[in-house]
Amino acid sequence: MESRAHWDGVYGARTEAELSWHQDDPAISFALMNKAGLNSATSVIDIGGGTSRIVDRLLAAGLCDVSVLDLSENALLAARQRLGPDSDKVTWITADVTRWRAPRTYDLWHDRAVFHFLTGSEDRAAYLRRLEKSLSPAGHAIIATFALDGPEKCSGLPVVRYSPDTLAATLGEGFERVAHQHHEHRTPWGSPQAFQYSLFRKRP
Repeated sequence: MESRAHWDGVYGARTEAELSWHQDDPAISFALMNKAGLNSATSVIDIGGGTSRIVDRLLAAGLCDVSVLDLSENALLAARQRLGPDSDKVTWITADVTRWRAPRTYDLWHDRAVFHFLTGSEDRAAYLRRLEKSLSPAGHAIIATFALDGPEKCSGLPVVRYSPDTLAATLGEGFERVAHQHHEHRTPWGSPQAFQYSLFRKRP
């Protein structure tokens, strides 16, 4: 099944609260954003944002330059419906991040649980090229993946698990790790999933 069809099917068949990765409050992501110096002038892109509520937190914090990218049109439609009139304040991008060509740069790149789905080296390399090109000088990236003790699959798809060290090695010398945190996410039905969150700064 093609990736876009797969994720449109996932989001089309389930409500937000039925998704294993759903968070009522993306507190860790928001805390790391603040550590990166988040303010009302920061430009943020949420990669694989889907129906994540980080966009709600950013708008509530007064940001006016927020973009959300996802492969699934169904996911973005659900997020827009949830936000109502506030959705007009967001730039919505339906795209595969490994093929996307960013028309601009951003101060902050946020990815919770996209990178670990890239099991092929070519896809990872394509992602990293786009991360490097679309992040402003000295910009920050938050990348959250399943930890080494996390699940081996999600939504029927295999994943690559990371520690903060192996993720830093994968990003390479162009990025400096600023902070990291281990987190045990609880799915809506109570199952634990181990994540690692890492904050990086792009080296000038």
